[in-house]
Amino acid sequence: MLSRLQRGLEELYRLDAGACVDDFVIDEASRDRVVGARRPREQLLVCEAEGEMSVALFVDPAALANLAANDPARTLDDGNFGDFLLAVEGVSHFVYTLACARVDRAVSQLELELQAEVDKYVTCLLVGAPSRVLRHRLFADAIYEPDLDADERERYRAANDNAHRYAAWLEATYVEPGKIPDMLGELRRFYRDSLAAKLGRIARAA
Repeated sequence: MLSRLQRGLEELYRLDAGACVDDFVIDEASRDRVVGARRPREQLLVCEAEGEMSVALFVDPAALANLAANDPARTLDDGNFGDFLLAVEGVSHFVYTLACARVDRAVSQLELELQAEVDKYVTCLLVGAPSRVLRHRLFADAIYEPDLDADERERYRAANDNAHRYAAWLEATYVEPGKIPDMLGELRRFYRDSLAAKLGRIARAA
C-alpha cells in the first residue's frame, strides 16, 4: 500500500524521491527505541549528521493490515478511511522530505503538515470521494490529539485551516467546473513552492 501511494504521489507531482518507502518502514519496537516523546500511529523520523540524512517511517501495522484487507482503490468508506489517511500522511511526509533534500532545500514541520493535508484531500478526491463531503470530513471535523503541546496544536491547526481554504478554492476553480487536468498543473506548482509562497497563494486564492 505504501509503495503504491508513493508511486501515485510521484506520478501526480512528476518527481522521483529516489528511494522506495518500503525500504524505510520500521516496526513499533524499532521506533520506540529512538523516540522518547509522543508515539503517534504515524511518524517520520529524520536525523541529520555530518551532511548525511537518515530517514525512517513508522505506520501502525494494524492500519496497513486493514488497508491490505480493504483496498481503498475498490472502496473508500468508514471501514478504511482513517487508516488510508494515516498511510497517505506518512508517505506524503516521506516523499516531500526526500524531494526537498534532493534539491538541498530545508523544510519545516508546518510545511510538511500542510502538504500532507493537501495530499490527503487530492488523493481521496482522485480515488472518487465527493469533494464537498471530503472537505468537511477532513477539515471541518478535524480532531486533534489531546497530548499535543501548544506549539504542536497550533501547527496542526494552521496546516488544517490553510489546507481547507486551498481545497475550497480548488473545488470551486477546478473540481466543480470539471477542469481536473488544469488542477493537476496547479497542484504541481504548489508542491514546488516554498512555505511562504504556498501561504501567499492560499491567501490570494481565499
